[in-house]
Amino acid sequence: MAMRAALLNVFKPVASAWLVFLIAMSVFSILKIDFTITDFIYRFQGNAWVWKDTLITQDVLHKGGKWLSLAMGLVTLLLLILSTVVTRLKAYRTPLLYLFSATLLSTLLVATIKHLVNMECPWDLVRYGGERDFIGLLSIRPSSMPTSACFPAGHASAGYTWIACYFFFAAIRPHWRWAGLALGVGLGLTFGITQQLRGAHFLSHDLWTVMICWTVSIVLSKFLLTPSVH
Repeated sequence: MAMRAALLNVFKPVASAWLVFLIAMSVFSILKIDFTITDFIYRFQGNAWVWKDTLITQDVLHKGGKWLSLAMGLVTLLLLILSTVVTRLKAYRTPLLYLFSATLLSTLLVATIKHLVNMECPWDLVRYGGERDFIGLLSIRPSSMPTSACFPAGHASAGYTWIACYFFFAAIRPHWRWAGLALGVGLGLTFGITQQLRGAHFLSHDLWTVMICWTVSIVLSKFLLTPSVH
C-alpha cells in the first residue's frame, strides 16, 4: 500500500499536467496557431528561409549549441565519476547522478520519439516552399510518403533538458534553484527559437519537448532526490 501511495504521489500531478497540456495542444491545432506564427516568420524573411544557413543560426546557435550541451553533459559525468573518489564531492554524488540521468534520458527520449513519429519540418511543406503536404500528428500518413524526423524538437531538447538544474540546485544549493531553471529555459528558448527562424520546427514541436524534459526531470527527482526539493 505504501508503495502504491508513493507511486500515485509521483504520477498523479504529472498525469494532471499532461491532461492540461494535451487540451492546450488540441486548442493549438484547432486555432492553427503553429501556422499563424510560422506564416509570419516566413513572410518576414521574404517568403524564404533566408536564416536557415547563416553563421549565427546554423553554425553558432545550432551546431555550437549542440556542442555546448554535450560539454555540459560531459562535465556532469566527470563530476559524477570524481564524486566516487573525491571526499569533498561525495555529498553531491546522488544529485549529480540525478542531473546526469535526467539530462541523458530527456535527450534520448526526445530523439527516440523523433524517429518513431513522422512529421515534416516547416521547410518541407509546400506552404513554405517545400514539396510535401502537411500531415497532422494524429492523421493517417500515406504509405508512399517518405519518412521525416522533425517532431518533437530535438535541438531544443539540448537546452530544455537542463531544466533538471532546478531540482539539482534545490538539492544542494536551494537559493540557486531559480537560476538553474532560468538556465534550462533560457537555453531551450534560444535553441528552439533559432530552429523556428530556420524553418526547422513549429512552436508546438518545442512545447512537446518542454513537457517531455520537464516530465523526466520531475519524475526522476521524486525517486532520486529528497522530498524537500519539491
